[in-house]
Amino acid sequence: MATNENLPPNVIKQLAKELKNLDETPPEGIKVVVNDDDFSTIFADIEGPGGTPYENGIFRMKLLLSHDFPHSPPKGYFLTKIFHPNIATNGEICVNTLKKDWNPSLGLRHVLLVVRCLLIEPFPESALNEQAGKLLLENYEEYAKHARLYTGIHALKPKPKSKTGAISESTTALNVDQTNTAAPTGAVAPPPSLATSTAATTTKGTMLGCSQDQITVVAPPPGDTILAGVSAIIPKKDAVVAIKVADRKKMDARKKSLKRL
Repeated sequence: MATNENLPPNVIKQLAKELKNLDETPPEGIKVVVNDDDFSTIFADIEGPGGTPYENGIFRMKLLLSHDFPHSPPKGYFLTKIFHPNIATNGEICVNTLKKDWNPSLGLRHVLLVVRCLLIEPFPESALNEQAGKLLLENYEEYAKHARLYTGIHALKPKPKSKTGAISESTTALNVDQTNTAAPTGAVAPPPSLATSTAATTTKGTMLGCSQDQITVVAPPPGDTILAGVSAIIPKKDAVVAIKVADRKKMDARKKSLKRL
């Protein structure tokens, strides 16, 4: 396993400061992956710029720092396959910043930004991928088609998981429950105060899906309040008992009245 031992202490200190800054305030479209055990290999995820054939892609790249960094430039490689004039099939990056235009004062942020800009404006004149460079010069649409194909196959970033399906399932379940609990067609839905309401008649011998053999609707005699508290929907047997109890109470009341006389 590589360590920071192959880098001078002053370089390690400078890199640690740069990496911390990149982690806290990353450049637009770039996320650096920090490995505290090995500053000599820098990984970064680069978002494909909008309006380019690399849009919606995430490209992993790495920078390899030599033991005499920063006096010599790092070597850059794309680990994600990409169809680009300045990126070889093995992932090697060809950009002047990492070659003849290198300056020891250049920081990692500048290098990463230059590489991302390369996705926006390729340089086919100094192509490492000759096919990509030739297509870019002769037929941009065909070049873009190839680049988009590579992006879709190798670099397409995963879409966030949607909860729409779960919501739809819940809604469906609710609808099913509502359908199951709703009164059937032709049925008479009971009012909220059904338990204390006066008796009502049914239509075609049905109420709430029950047959007339199972349910009897009792109508209290005129002026009789004894059955007012009896449910309008009760079994036949309970209805007969309720009527008998009512008749017995009426007889008892009459007897008490006669005794008073």
